[in-house]
Amino acid sequence: MGTPFGDALRLAHAGYVFAREGVLARLDPAALPPGAAPAFRFARLIERREAKDGTVSGAAQLSAALTRLGPSYVKLGQFLATRPDVVGPALARDLETLQDRMPAFPQAIAEETIRRTFDRPASEVYAAFGPAIAAASIAQVHRGEVVDPDGTTRAVAVKVLRPDVQRRFRIDLSSFHRAARLGEKASPEGRRLRLIAIVDTLARSVAMEMDLRLEAAALSELAQNTQAEDDFRVPAVDWDRTGREVLTTEWIDGIKLNDLDGLRAAGHDLPALGRIVMQSFLRHALRDGFFHADMHPGNLFVDPEGRLVAVDCGIMGRLGPKERRFLAEILYGFITRDYRRTAEVHFEAGYVPPQHSIDDFAQAIRAIGEPIHSRRADQISMAKLLTLLFEVTSLFDMQTRPELLLLQKTMVVVEGVARALDPQLDMWRTAEPVVRTWIERNLGPAGRLEEVATDLGALARSVHTLPTLVGQAQRIAAQLDDATREGIALAPGTVEAIGRAKGRGNRWTSIALWVIAALLALNLLF
Repeated sequence: MGTPFGDALRLAHAGYVFAREGVLARLDPAALPPGAAPAFRFARLIERREAKDGTVSGAAQLSAALTRLGPSYVKLGQFLATRPDVVGPALARDLETLQDRMPAFPQAIAEETIRRTFDRPASEVYAAFGPAIAAASIAQVHRGEVVDPDGTTRAVAVKVLRPDVQRRFRIDLSSFHRAARLGEKASPEGRRLRLIAIVDTLARSVAMEMDLRLEAAALSELAQNTQAEDDFRVPAVDWDRTGREVLTTEWIDGIKLNDLDGLRAAGHDLPALGRIVMQSFLRHALRDGFFHADMHPGNLFVDPEGRLVAVDCGIMGRLGPKERRFLAEILYGFITRDYRRTAEVHFEAGYVPPQHSIDDFAQAIRAIGEPIHSRRADQISMAKLLTLLFEVTSLFDMQTRPELLLLQKTMVVVEGVARALDPQLDMWRTAEPVVRTWIERNLGPAGRLEEVATDLGALARSVHTLPTLVGQAQRIAAQLDDATREGIALAPGTVEAIGRAKGRGNRWTSIALWVIAALLALNLLF
């Protein structure tokens, strides 16, 4: 944890970098807190010339500033792309384009990390270990080869954690926490947006990413969930060559999803791939409650069999049963234009305080939903709809739901990827079969029977523990009966401690009385 002075210096440095790159100039002065106008004018004075003359785009300015500030700020920027209610819609759109690209660290450091992890040189762990082919804020990836016991050589992807990354994130997160606390203390809007919860969620996400064994476990769980799917898979984990700072997986020979020309040349059906991207995400979120939360094109490949392959499972999202039902019914309500039911779902989930009217909330949702039904399919954005839905939260005192942040962010990214593959993609028609299947399975007769079976199982477990609970209740009743008849016996040490405390209390009471008497006397004299 950083010191207050150190945190203040780091935040001041970040403000200077943002000002130099012209990022602060893009803020709305009317939205700034009172007293911030002088600082805003000063920020305009120290901008770079390129930022002032408009030769650099806003997204490029923001990317340059965050990259200069380091890995923690790049992660923060990616995370805030999920919060247009905090940074504003324009800034959120720029943050969505932010790519997690950093300079590679030296090969010798990567090999030393491997030696430290496995207690033997990299040359003994891998038959070949090449230079870095991609570098991000947390780790970088190398191509390697291993020889199996049967003598077969196979290619692997080796992910190595950045040196000193944990210490740097710990220091910067301390600054983020301090800024969030100040924001919540100074502003009711900051408390509603739950700025501290935002930083806490970021901290948990980063902590998970910095233990590569957890990413390996996520890959394994996702593989198990999707083993019956014929259009989606993830690379297999090499557990013998995986540790906290090193992850080894199967090498994927495929075409990146943003290489549209390469996909066409290989004979892949681009509109079909767009549907697979959207439906895979919804299927994993609704069916499993566990989804890949970083599905940008750099993490998605198409293998020779035409399957979508997702890599880099450092950021994963989880939804509980309540959140899955919320997502399914929200999407289905908009698909069927049942705004009343959509509003009821918000109240049932506890997302809207009960003092508000369901009818008023349904009216607000209708104002969002109706315009989309008058547009062509390629003009309708599911991600935009969710963003607009969250914009009405302040009108109905809805607090931010951290468990939905990754869902919204991933929806935005997935929709962008799907639209790039098929600009005419009808998002609602694509989502409808997945959502309908989930609703029929979980909210229909079969789902109700399963729910009853689950409740009966819980009741059976409670009955099993009933004798123990009854025995405990009898012992407590007997102890209370003894206490009421014979009084409560205190240990000698307890009695002595009470006496000491009473003595201290009497002394302080006497001192207080003498001080009051002295003050009264002085008042009478003067």
